[in-house]
Amino acid sequence: MSLSIAAQWRHPEFKRAALEMLSINLGISAWGLVTGVAMVKSGMSVTMALMMSLLVFAGSSQLAALPLIASGAPLWVLWATAFCVNLRFVIFSVQWRIAFGHLPRARRILMGYFAADLNYVAFLRRFPDLSPSPEQEPYFWGGVAVNWSTWQIPSIAGILLADHVPTQWGLGFAGVLALLGLLYTMLNDRRAWVTAAIAGCAAIAAYGLPLHLNIVVAIAAAVSAGLALEQWRPDAHPGAEGSQ
Repeated sequence: MSLSIAAQWRHPEFKRAALEMLSINLGISAWGLVTGVAMVKSGMSVTMALMMSLLVFAGSSQLAALPLIASGAPLWVLWATAFCVNLRFVIFSVQWRIAFGHLPRARRILMGYFAADLNYVAFLRRFPDLSPSPEQEPYFWGGVAVNWSTWQIPSIAGILLADHVPTQWGLGFAGVLALLGLLYTMLNDRRAWVTAAIAGCAAIAAYGLPLHLNIVVAIAAAVSAGLALEQWRPDAHPGAEGSQ
């Protein structure tokens, strides 16, 4: 029987996941701070920025949407961009369903809100075959507890202190560096490198498109490449090679 969410923290796997996530979450903190400042600097009110950080909880789609909001892009472009940026979570969910499909739907929906890239990578390193076991849910909650906190605290700090941060600090470049650091932690096998290279080439090739739609093109290319490689090697889970 599955433990209640409140009882998960007493499990040894909760502590293990929390410690592992602490060791790799420095980039998440920097990214959260940059995103918080960027939301206010782009013209959003503090209240709206706080709601976006707490309700959306998706840094990449937040950063992708900000220039579109600032430029007055149509709502459908915002929705399409956020949808494409978050398509990777469909792949994550398919994998996690193997481990968590037996849980109540309400709990799985809650887990979906907290799901994040680094948690997915860490989870597959810990449980590469995804066979259901009692240790998996405590490990999941231990990782997301640290990941959510290390994102939200700096992000909220960035929102509240944005008016005191000079624009000449070059926070946009700091955000790029933070994203590159996170990206490198996820490039743990040949398939990930190929997919990232295809996405980069697509983004450069479509750079001339208006409303930053080259980002959407790059995401579509990456998802297509990832699905094609998954069909080519259906027996290999992402992260398996990096854990060997």
